[in-house]
Amino acid sequence: MISVVVPAHNESAVLGRLLSGLLRDALPDEFDVIVVANGCTDDTADVARGYGVTVLESPVPSKFAALRLGDEHAKGFPRLYVDADVELRTDDARALADALAEPGVLAVAPARDVALDRRPLSVRWYYQFWERLPVVREGLFGRGVIGVNAAGKERLGAIPDVLGDDLAASVAFEPAARRVVPRARVTVHAPRTRADLVKRRVRSVTATTQLAARTAATDSARTTRGDLLGVLRREPAMALRLPVFLGITAISRRRARQHIVAGDYTTWHRDESSRT
Repeated sequence: MISVVVPAHNESAVLGRLLSGLLRDALPDEFDVIVVANGCTDDTADVARGYGVTVLESPVPSKFAALRLGDEHAKGFPRLYVDADVELRTDDARALADALAEPGVLAVAPARDVALDRRPLSVRWYYQFWERLPVVREGLFGRGVIGVNAAGKERLGAIPDVLGDDLAASVAFEPAARRVVPRARVTVHAPRTRADLVKRRVRSVTATTQLAARTAATDSARTTRGDLLGVLRREPAMALRLPVFLGITAISRRRARQHIVAGDYTTWHRDESSRT
């Protein structure tokens, strides 16, 4: 049985999209799905109950606490942690489970399809460049899905409560122990405005800084000048997109600095546009 833990904070608009795809072709008792509605003021829990999954409710709006609560009720392994606002189908979950049975593999994530239709040019160009960076292609973060087996779960148990939980989970595993599974796909919905993209990137920069203060492992998740030049060498046409990528990165770092200086690692800069 594949256990799937879904932390959900006010996700009633998109939760059904995830659960429909995940359970559409599932066999009886193939999936043990636990939705943890945390700090919700909408009908997230009711939406989840409509799909016959286990629903836990917590008044605390905390993804980290929701994941821990879901773990307490999950029945077994392999175990997938899935954000409520992505799309993961039955066969994709199965492919992740299969990969976790391979020797030496402790953690997996699906290949990423970023939905960019009807997004402004700046958002499209940013993601088109970002997705070509080595750390983005190879890391488990930014996909909304991470899977582990029992040994991998022990490793995850040691990560701190940080804003960037997916980044922390990714750097907790050395490259040989983690795997991006090409035949498993997840759809990640990009922000619909540049302002909302900046919100996401501010959160990312803040989370990276917070995690770096606790561990040196984030060095492997940082983009270097060489990475940027490597993208241009492989695809010279990306030179048109580089100024957009650098501009949004600079704005995001400048705005994140205010939170970092204040030691604010709790404010969640959530992009609501991708949930409409």
